[in-house]
Amino acid sequence: MYTMDELSKAVERCTKCRLHLSRKNTVLGDGNTDARIMFIGEAPGADEDRLGKPFVGKAGQLLDKALSALDFYRSKNYYICNICKCRPENNRIPSDEEAEACLPYLRRQVVIIKPKIIVCLGATAVKHLIDKKARITSIRGTWFERKGYHIMATFHPAALLRDESKKRLFWEDLKKVKEKYDEVISFEQKTKS
Repeated sequence: MYTMDELSKAVERCTKCRLHLSRKNTVLGDGNTDARIMFIGEAPGADEDRLGKPFVGKAGQLLDKALSALDFYRSKNYYICNICKCRPENNRIPSDEEAEACLPYLRRQVVIIKPKIIVCLGATAVKHLIDKKARITSIRGTWFERKGYHIMATFHPAALLRDESKKRLFWEDLKKVKEKYDEVISFEQKTKS
């Protein structure tokens, strides 16, 4: 069993796919490692590669703003990461081979963090975590239960920057996440007392 620090070092040494050849930094994740919510995106972009942190560019800032409106903060309520831990060139979609190389790291992150809620941000996360054939537009906002996790898909915040009409649906999905979070916290408090 890895600690998060050991996992970070393993990711930094990783050469399982060709993405390691062009990375500046690996991007493991960021946020509260005891969080009940885990957001999972696609792969780091240029800002993330440069800084070694996920979701720090325009899409990440948009997500942070939306989540703070629900009183969710990285340092307190959630952990955020990506399927791939290295940036694909020109911010392209990671290949199946690249995603498969990184999935063991993501699985270890889930084991370490033990979230109750997992939110897939965008089609790549949906493909690798929910169903290879699922379409984000048809399953977004729907809860799935797998192995004790409540899993939902919504749009990647970068999609909102390209198509503002998705913002309302994204906001509705985040409100469902907040409702589920409140249910989880309430249940945990009842079982402790």
